[in-house]
Amino acid sequence: MNDVRLAAVSEERLDLDTHLAAVEDPRLGAVTTFVGRVRDNDPDAATPVVGLEYSAHPDAEATLRRIAEQAGAGADAPAVVAVSHRIGRLDVGDAAVVIAVASEHRAEAFEVCRAVIEAIKSDLPVWKRQLEVDGTSSWKGIGG
Repeated sequence: MNDVRLAAVSEERLDLDTHLAAVEDPRLGAVTTFVGRVRDNDPDAATPVVGLEYSAHPDAEATLRRIAEQAGAGADAPAVVAVSHRIGRLDVGDAAVVIAVASEHRAEAFEVCRAVIEAIKSDLPVWKRQLEVDGTSSWKGIGG
């Protein structure tokens, strides 16, 4: 099981340096990060995307912690994890998800980081409303 030092669902802007500081450990030589940002396009959008509105189930933060604890369960060594998902209105370029993972070796760091983001996409009870420049919007839920 991983050591989760930060697992947050927040309306506050996400900061990569905060996540890096949370996983700092002199025993661990590999650190990987992932930042998922709002982009100005989507294959399902007819016009450019101007923003996203995220909403979350009240249990989302507990689910995020569980995801981080269990990520990469088959890895050779446990990792230290910091992960946050933003909710509320986000503009193009804003960070929606930030993950930092530290471990003794790079293979485990990459494996756990990827497992965290994949589980977030499939299991975290967060929904997004995609806003397009022409005023249309669409909802996407877990796994979408």
